[in-house]
Amino acid sequence: MNGSAAVATTIFGLAMVATIGIGLWSARGRSKGLAEWSVSSRGLGVLFIWLLMAGETYTSFSFLGTAGWSYSFGAPILYLVAYLTVGFAVAYVVGPALWTYASRHSLISIADIAEFRFRSRPVGILVAVVATVFIVPYIQVQIQGMGVVVNAMTYGSVDLKVAAVISFVVAEVFILVSGLRGSAWVSALKDMLVIVAVVFLAVYIPAHYLGGVSDFMQRMVTEKPEWLTFPGHESGGRNAMWFLSTVVLNAVTITIFPTTVAGYLSAKSPNALRRNALLLPWYQLLLFVPMVVGATALFVMPTLGNPDLALFSLVTDSLPSPVVALIGVAGALSAIVPMSVFMLSIGTLWGRTILGGGNGADPRARSRVPGKGKPGDADDMRTKRLSQLVCVIAGLIALGGSLFYPNTLVELSVLSYEGLAQLVPVVLLALFWRRLTARAAVAGMLTGLAVMTALWATDNDPYHGVNGGIIALAANLVVLLAVVALAPGPGPAVPREDAARAAAKETR
Repeated sequence: MNGSAAVATTIFGLAMVATIGIGLWSARGRSKGLAEWSVSSRGLGVLFIWLLMAGETYTSFSFLGTAGWSYSFGAPILYLVAYLTVGFAVAYVVGPALWTYASRHSLISIADIAEFRFRSRPVGILVAVVATVFIVPYIQVQIQGMGVVVNAMTYGSVDLKVAAVISFVVAEVFILVSGLRGSAWVSALKDMLVIVAVVFLAVYIPAHYLGGVSDFMQRMVTEKPEWLTFPGHESGGRNAMWFLSTVVLNAVTITIFPTTVAGYLSAKSPNALRRNALLLPWYQLLLFVPMVVGATALFVMPTLGNPDLALFSLVTDSLPSPVVALIGVAGALSAIVPMSVFMLSIGTLWGRTILGGGNGADPRARSRVPGKGKPGDADDMRTKRLSQLVCVIAGLIALGGSLFYPNTLVELSVLSYEGLAQLVPVVLLALFWRRLTARAAVAGMLTGLAVMTALWATDNDPYHGVNGGIIALAANLVVLLAVVALAPGPGPAVPREDAARAAAKETR
């Protein structure tokens, strides 16, 4: 190991120790129940909600994939900023609605919400399983992304597989002890490093290699114009129609993403979510920096073998090892924070809905559900331990995939947003449309999943330029509406407290 590698590896090691320390420290003096572990007892203010949800949007893909897409395709990568920004506008309305519903009925996940809304534990279980299938690949992507980052920042001294194991251990340690609050605190360190790193790179990389941003833009216009317009450079049909359909699909889907909902439910109030929705789009401006760096690499390293290494190739080529290490730590934490929330979300989905007997809303299963009791009592702690166990198992599955089958789950991650989009009607539409029945919601969901899978399997995604996920969601809604029209059923039973509110309204 040479001197530069030794310095970078030492800084990385110290950063991982600090990450664990911050995560564990955040749990001191907090209650030990499921609600604290899964949604921070709904007690996070605007700052920590912003840090947590910003941490989920700026992932290892932001350092690797964003620069890689910019290097390979050009303009199509702009979908990332577009859908996140539009998604936060949608979240301004959706977030408070989900928070209010979940807070009123003590719900902690999208499966919990679906089970309670339809008074059906099977619907909750189906939502939990579908969500898990499409989240586990994301965990693997973050594990492998951290492996690439750490391997690059240590000049190849830390093996990809060793880095993958380190990321799993670090994330599991603090998420098992501190839960969502630990992720929010670690996000504070991560976001500070990310902001400093990308602002520095925005100025330094174009100036160092091309004479500044203006010269960079001039060369892009004159030498690489194909990268500046749709469909970009050899992007496989990612034209303007693909861009628009993908932005619409992802902007709606991100609002019911299990990790996003965990962030919603951890807030102190709906107003905290509204303020957060106004602030978060500004954070997405940072995504333009990896795009610029990736495009700069076109002129510096035109024959780069792995486009995803565009950013770190320029960083390691031009900067001293301590600076390389700090930028690498920012990239590593950008994998660890979302990875920890993904694992926690899966644990929460399974701990209560599948293994814990549900939330008691289904009258057919009510006799088998342990009493809700108080936070921290025996039943609550049992559900929490089950959630933590699933959290570990989900992480191990993703870790095993990254070590032994690095391409299998990653291929599935391409479909993650399209698959989770099929949950939008059962989780979100159902809250606003009381006529929607469990039968219709499930029929639509299964149809959407089948259409999405068929398009992907036959290599028809995108289909004539349209994102396959939005075609599947359209089929989902058509079937759903048909079933409601042909086989209408009674609306969901109104809980006693809701009925009392409605009666009080009528007497005013």
